[in-house]
Amino acid sequence: MTRLPLYARTPVPPSPPEEAPLASPAGNDLSAEETVLAYHERTKHHYHRFAASLGYMDWASQPDPFRRYDGAQLVRLPLPDPGRTLPYWQLYVRGGVVPMPLSIDALSLFFRYALSLTAWKRFQGTTWSLRVNPSSGNLHPTEGYAVLPALDGVHDRPAIYHYAPKEHGLERRADLDLAAWSALMAAFPQNSFLVGLTSIHWREAWKYGERAFRYCQHDIGHAVATLRISAAALGWRLFLFTGAGDAGVTELLGVDRDADYGQADREHPDLLALVTPAGPEEPPGVPRGLPEDALRQAEAGSWYGKANALGAQHPVDWPVIEEVARVTFRERESPTTEDLSRFPSEEELFGTPVRSGSFSAEKVILGRRSAVSMDGTTSIPAETFFRMLARLVPTRDRRSMPWDAIPWKPRIHLALFVHRARGLPPGLYALARDPDKVETLRAVMRRDFLWQRPPTSPPGLPLYLLKEGDCRALAVSVSCGQDIAGDGAFSLGMIADYTDSLVAYGAAFYRRLFWEAGMVGQVLYLEAEEAGIRSTGIGCYFDDPVHDVFGIASRDWQSFYHFTVGGPVEDVRLTTIPAYSREAER
Repeated sequence: MTRLPLYARTPVPPSPPEEAPLASPAGNDLSAEETVLAYHERTKHHYHRFAASLGYMDWASQPDPFRRYDGAQLVRLPLPDPGRTLPYWQLYVRGGVVPMPLSIDALSLFFRYALSLTAWKRFQGTTWSLRVNPSSGNLHPTEGYAVLPALDGVHDRPAIYHYAPKEHGLERRADLDLAAWSALMAAFPQNSFLVGLTSIHWREAWKYGERAFRYCQHDIGHAVATLRISAAALGWRLFLFTGAGDAGVTELLGVDRDADYGQADREHPDLLALVTPAGPEEPPGVPRGLPEDALRQAEAGSWYGKANALGAQHPVDWPVIEEVARVTFRERESPTTEDLSRFPSEEELFGTPVRSGSFSAEKVILGRRSAVSMDGTTSIPAETFFRMLARLVPTRDRRSMPWDAIPWKPRIHLALFVHRARGLPPGLYALARDPDKVETLRAVMRRDFLWQRPPTSPPGLPLYLLKEGDCRALAVSVSCGQDIAGDGAFSLGMIADYTDSLVAYGAAFYRRLFWEAGMVGQVLYLEAEEAGIRSTGIGCYFDDPVHDVFGIASRDWQSFYHFTVGGPVEDVRLTTIPAYSREAER
């Protein structure tokens, strides 16, 4: 078998922290877009130099993975009965799940499938938790919120809540008067509510230094996908708001309240989304923004609780993270709903629409795990490979989930290292998630690539063989020398349509590119579970060498995330404990 060229040198240990702020070569102030470009270049890993981090694990300052608001009332959600039989494949059939009425039980199921714990692991006296929403390093910088109407068993008036995953409960942060709630939700269907996400950057920076901002945004993308998929399991819809700026998120969720945080680590506002039990079609005229006056009214309510400190004072601060967070604070409008008329239909993507499967949605969602190593032997049928990739492409009618949650066309495309897919030659492949970008990608990649459609792939799947050959060592090399990238059935890099996105939508869209990459990763996680295998995200990769492999010389396209899928090797030394004691009691 032909081995593809190996672009590799021996990696060196991480470089020490660098405190210098981002600046132009001439010392002038940078624009927001230039600051993003400078941050991204500065935080690349190279064969001769890693992005700046502490370089060791300072266990004394390890942050608490659980935020709580001392003094806020905790409403424990009733743990759903296990064994729900809803098939996983049915989540992707529009109208396939009868909408559940909004209730405390439905809300509990929503958070159980979206942001809850899935298990505890124990090894030699150390215990740690796993969650539905995956996280880089299992550090979990993402915090979840809900803005709910009065609901039996929860509260007798509208209120703002923080979700506490360890307790599977809602902490009541603020009461809203009926006028404020009515003004906020006037444009939306009855029984709709809001969810919000924020990030605590220090949780990732503790381990990953300056590159941590990237990982926080990946994790937001994972959580957007888990929220949307959880909503689908209840027959609900979820839409990302794009018209309310980050200041509105800050006001509504109260993360700017000095009195409530003191010296505790602050949370950075990321997004708000609408959850609605409306029918299978998007309700006509539903806006993707929130009225600013209503947001200010909501902030004026009564607030409860003070944020807990997450640990010792930071031994090192990373000012470039706060700088890139500042310039990506969203004030400009993000794209409105973009035209997908040239995208494939479900029938064109899958050949025959998927209407069968091995597992329930609950088993796939709560059973998802990140593989820590791959066996190097498991192969998958080409049909399974095609189905996984087809899940990543939106359909022209905007019925494909979770992509119906975001209004922009795909900006993330896949550069694949295929090792063991039965019926396909190993080698380098490309998946253009926007069919209109095929020729653009072809123009920026190596001129000697084949760009051949696999003869057995569905007609609408924009998958192309670029070059045949054994690319296992190559995949390992560009993924920081991690064997897991070569031992899976396939691995991939997510290539972002980078500069054009920043020009079109502003610096804040940098975060959304990572969100989209995280959503791609979450779908792959679940598709691997459904196929009886495992996957894992790879945050450590050598940015520019990935571009070299595929011949991408232009800085306009950048690698944003890596992933690997294959047969897992389980660590039998670990003890697994139920996520919640109430489960163990059953």
